[in-house]
Amino acid sequence: MDPVALGRWQFGITTVYHFLFVPITIAMAMMVAVLQTIWYKTGHARYLQLTKFFGKLLLINFALGVVTGIVQEFQFGMNWSEYSRFVGDVFGAPLALEALLAFFLESTFLGLWIFGWHRLPKLLHLMTIYAVAVGTMLSAVFILAANSWMQNPVGTTFNNGRAELAGIQGFLDVLTNPVFLVTFPHVLTAAYMVAGGLMAGICGWWLMKLRRDGEDRDPEAVAAHRFGAKMGAWVLIVASVLTIVSGDLQGKIMTQVQPMKMAAAEALYNTEDNAPLALFTIGNLDGTEEIFSIKIPGVLSFMAGNKTVQGVNDLREQYAADGFHKNDGTRTQIQQEYAAELAANYPGVDPVPNIFMSFWTFRLMIGLGMAGAAMGAVMLWLLRKDKLPPQGKFWDTVWTPAMFALPLLPLFAISFGWIFTEMGRQPWLVAGVMPTAAGVSTSVSAMSVLISMIVYTLLYGVLAVIEVGLFLRYVKKGLPDDTEVELDDHTDADAPMSFAY
Repeated sequence: MDPVALGRWQFGITTVYHFLFVPITIAMAMMVAVLQTIWYKTGHARYLQLTKFFGKLLLINFALGVVTGIVQEFQFGMNWSEYSRFVGDVFGAPLALEALLAFFLESTFLGLWIFGWHRLPKLLHLMTIYAVAVGTMLSAVFILAANSWMQNPVGTTFNNGRAELAGIQGFLDVLTNPVFLVTFPHVLTAAYMVAGGLMAGICGWWLMKLRRDGEDRDPEAVAAHRFGAKMGAWVLIVASVLTIVSGDLQGKIMTQVQPMKMAAAEALYNTEDNAPLALFTIGNLDGTEEIFSIKIPGVLSFMAGNKTVQGVNDLREQYAADGFHKNDGTRTQIQQEYAAELAANYPGVDPVPNIFMSFWTFRLMIGLGMAGAAMGAVMLWLLRKDKLPPQGKFWDTVWTPAMFALPLLPLFAISFGWIFTEMGRQPWLVAGVMPTAAGVSTSVSAMSVLISMIVYTLLYGVLAVIEVGLFLRYVKKGLPDDTEVELDDHTDADAPMSFAY
């Protein structure tokens, strides 16, 4: 058993599982805040119902996200202690700020939002959910800044056998890393695709149910869910357009700082001018030659922002001759300073990631995301002019599966995008500096990693059942009662806050 492979599997399983909750929390917090703002402005009960309905789903998701996210922090010190020792001064700074600033901001104000219904003034209570939304985005800022540094280690010097920030300016360089500046908006807009799809799918499912039960029985519920379905679909579509734009910018930066990742994503084995985009490629077993492919001419060069796109074989030869370089032949400070140590301590590193995984996760990310956006557009068209879901045997059969798929398509898309980001960086933990094999803990046995991986996987499976069960239970329960208790109904000023759900 290889401890490096087991450590990667464990981190991959726990990270992808945790990431399933992240985009919903990031975007749903702001969408709930918008719903509550509309209620605050209009006073209409349906918006309060939608606020509390989706607020409850947000709380379930937030709780599971916190539980699964804690494990991530421990793995850095347990399975990857050599990585933590080498880059802790750099990598630890944004993670510490994420805990001290972002997490405490969102968790504190989420508590005030939960228990503050009818206890806090309405405007102040509204501000608490906006604080939660800001906290979730601030959390993403620091996490993505840390990950972007692994993709492009800027603002860092090699000193005393470790990576160290180059002072205050080095930390500012980490927060203004070109990779981070394009990754953050891409992840943020993709998160809104997921949350928009979730809102549209749930409300769309309820609209079909209400139509079957007879819409006249509860016209207010019909109006509320129609609003939620349209709001979710519009968020999904607008976020999809912004995701495409930010993804294009991200592809150009990726080509500059990680040319091998772009080459692997397109299975481009040899350098080409006006490089084509491969829709389908089959390569040989050792990943050095293309056997068959279907391509669109010139599209890859447009995506990369360069007429000439370097291929896998040429980049491998360049690395063997002169080490890691960016697309323009430059290196960051630590890549330059650590080059001699890297060549001496880790000779024979193959700089090529898993081409099969890079190629297909990249396409699944794009394909599933675009499919979700297309479904959102179709849904908007079908619900235009205050219509309900269409009737007929075909729609009765298709509509419910489509509503279940609506949030899952962008969720799986963003998950495959995250897998591509991490798998495409291989064989590096820190691009051009630290190979993955160098970061694993030397004192932890492969058996220990295997046992903990099995335990965590089983535990996460149980949590998944609980999460899905709670979600479905409260979705089926529907909108809460629209009865509102006024502030002046509380005669005891010292009465403790109570859970509002």
